[in-house]
Amino acid sequence: MNPKTMRRALAALTLAACSTAALAASVAPVAAEHGMVVTAQHLATRVGVDVLKDGGNAVDAAVAVGYALAVVYPAAGNLGGGGFMTIRLADGRTRFIDFREKAPLGARADMYLDAAGNLVPGLSTRGWLSAGVPGSVAGLELARERYGTMKRAALLAPAVHYAAQGFVLDAGDAATFAVATADFRRDPASGTSRARCAASPPTGRPASTAERPLPRSSPPAAPATGCSRRPTWTSTAPSSVRRSSATIAAPP
Repeated sequence: MNPKTMRRALAALTLAACSTAALAASVAPVAAEHGMVVTAQHLATRVGVDVLKDGGNAVDAAVAVGYALAVVYPAAGNLGGGGFMTIRLADGRTRFIDFREKAPLGARADMYLDAAGNLVPGLSTRGWLSAGVPGSVAGLELARERYGTMKRAALLAPAVHYAAQGFVLDAGDAATFAVATADFRRDPASGTSRARCAASPPTGRPASTAERPLPRSSPPAAPATGCSRRPTWTSTAPSSVRRSSATIAAPP
């Protein structure tokens, strides 16, 4: 065997060995007979699983997860944004719900430009002019009303619980909040409140989720922190805003 052919053979053997080792070291895929919930945050995943165990269907679980993510994964799950939902019904029919944000009725094509027609940096990404009219709640409620089986209060209860009682932050959660704190401090009004809460954390560590069962519909107790007051919001945004909406698309 000439040297060139031998090098190719050795390279092939090395690749095969690496592939086998990687396959052996990979985590085994998870299988489920009756349903599965996958999210970016373990508490939200648990919320969805609990809904299925309580007799809810997949749409009920998705709606509860959507609300829960708004609390425990605010960097992505949110009530101030929008999204899409693809549903496959038991009889094979499919539905697609579009509940992305919409521009306010007062929006203009030149609203992010200066008098000379140049883009103003940051105007479309920071401040009230950067926000669209949210569609998340409209979309989740449309899905629940059309295809779910459970009451809104029951699906909201876990999210309300976590919002009122708090939850233990993982390392990734804490890092996200650290980044958000820097963003909040750029704005005088929100930065002052955020810095005060960061400087005076609640006494004691919140109980783990194992120690604190989630109520399905009971009202949450008031949070016991020094920063639990509800903020008073003021805005100089135009009063002409578009109502949030969600639309369903069905294939012909």
